[in-house]
Amino acid sequence: MDFTYADVAKMIDHSLLNPTLTDAELEAGIQLALAYDVASVCIMPYRLKRAAQLLQGSGVQPSTTIGFPHGGHTTAMKRAEAALAISEGCVELDMVVNISQVLSGGWDYVQNDIAAVVDAAHAHSRKVKVIFENCYLKDEHKIRLCEICSELHADWVKTSTGYGTGGATLDDLRLMRAHSAPHVQVKAAGGIRDLDALLQVRALGVTRCGASRTREMLDEARKQLGLPAIAQNATAAETGGY
Repeated sequence: MDFTYADVAKMIDHSLLNPTLTDAELEAGIQLALAYDVASVCIMPYRLKRAAQLLQGSGVQPSTTIGFPHGGHTTAMKRAEAALAISEGCVELDMVVNISQVLSGGWDYVQNDIAAVVDAAHAHSRKVKVIFENCYLKDEHKIRLCEICSELHADWVKTSTGYGTGGATLDDLRLMRAHSAPHVQVKAAGGIRDLDALLQVRALGVTRCGASRTREMLDEARKQLGLPAIAQNATAAETGGY
């Protein structure tokens, strides 16, 4: 095998963003993420504070969304969302660009919108993943967004919310890696549902993947690596999205 368990587990942001998830399902999802020692839990903002409490002291980071899922919030609202998330223990913020302004060519607006969240996060040593929602964009839009995110020192560029009409594609991931500066990482979201797909995007330079099928992917990784199975006392239903 050309990977370790940590190599793949620490690629995964376990997604708990489906709006129908109950409190019990969210709690179970957090426990699953802890049991499998993934990179982060990306949870609905209202439950972030609880997630941060449960994840404290672990190697799993609490993360949440900003301007999710459509990106049409005002810049002031996104900045306020970011400030609140940071105050409640968020370490990584996944923000959606203003898709309307991207398609309208309002690049100054787009740059200022992204900068508002990146600057707020970096002032507190937090990280930002900038979601493009590629299914609605042309390559020229994606390339310009990569350039802007590189200029602003965003931490990741990210393909999708998982709630648009499509998710991550290999072509988009190649394009984003090629047009982002080396200091900007790439995150895939939407459609990465098994270990083979996870390893395929890893080979392209992807460092994070939004996932709801975390258990299945990492159980298979452990099986292939000859590692013991994770006890199934941390259970969660499929969470949808991603």
